[in-house]
Amino acid sequence: MVDKKELFKYSRRRSDIFHLMCISHNFHDYKPLSKPDHYYPLRDNLPIEIPFDPEYAEKVIEEFIKTYVEVSGARGVVIGLSGGIDSAVVSVLCRKILGKRKVKCLFLPEKATPKNDIKHKEILVEMFDLNCRDINISEIVENISEISPIKPDKMALANIKARTRMIFLYEYANSTKSIVCGTSNKSELLIGYFTKYGDGGADIMPIGDLYKTQVFQLARHLGIPEEIIKKPPSAGLWRGQTDEKEIGISYNILDQILYGLELKMSPHEIAEKIPVSIDVVKKVREMRAKSQHKRRTPLIPKIGIRTIGLDWRSPVLEG
Repeated sequence: MVDKKELFKYSRRRSDIFHLMCISHNFHDYKPLSKPDHYYPLRDNLPIEIPFDPEYAEKVIEEFIKTYVEVSGARGVVIGLSGGIDSAVVSVLCRKILGKRKVKCLFLPEKATPKNDIKHKEILVEMFDLNCRDINISEIVENISEISPIKPDKMALANIKARTRMIFLYEYANSTKSIVCGTSNKSELLIGYFTKYGDGGADIMPIGDLYKTQVFQLARHLGIPEEIIKKPPSAGLWRGQTDEKEIGISYNILDQILYGLELKMSPHEIAEKIPVSIDVVKKVREMRAKSQHKRRTPLIPKIGIRTIGLDWRSPVLEG
């Protein structure tokens, strides 16, 4: 058995750290999710297919959650439960691998929260026996809006809601010696469809390497109710808001484009393969490029010998 302190000694990237974690827990069959055993190449004249094995994904993600909690010394995880598919999948995975006592959920609605989300949250809590507390954040959001230097517009107000939820999640995690478990998926992370220091603020992102369409498949594998899976994805930031309407493209098309970019296909190849307009592919590529700042730590000008986030990336335990 590898000493856990040695896990970090020769690592330079988080993926390396997790690989060593897996080894320390005898998880010898760890391999990248992007190439499971049944991986198949793209075929001519067919839409871009994204290979996926939900059983394998569940195994990797659950081991990741368990290992990270153990290595961090945390007592458990805190999750923002929304009534949507992403938080449902993450909550169920955490509940299965950690047990009820170590998984704490917070439902943080406000006046724009759809009634269906409230109903679906209740279904999930009962069906999977989840620990969950409800706190309505409407009054807090209104108070922040009233004292803001400039009255927030619709988008700024939506960000206030997301960051208010983040405050509650981290307060709860701090008070219970837990870590915050994020619920963002790969599709959203790649195009920047999340609030910086809001729902993007978390200690781990268990489904961050799953495209949205893969999350749907994993949800069915886990037994999430169909009414939640089939519900139009929405962050519930304002009445009538849906993800696909705001993004301007369906997740089915978006994921194919992103996967094509992941495979380093040219925009023209992707557009022809799906098929879709080349302008749509370029739009997605641009969204990914413009949102890069959301996926990294703040930039620091280099002055010293080693600079945080640039060439001083070694884990704390190494120095």
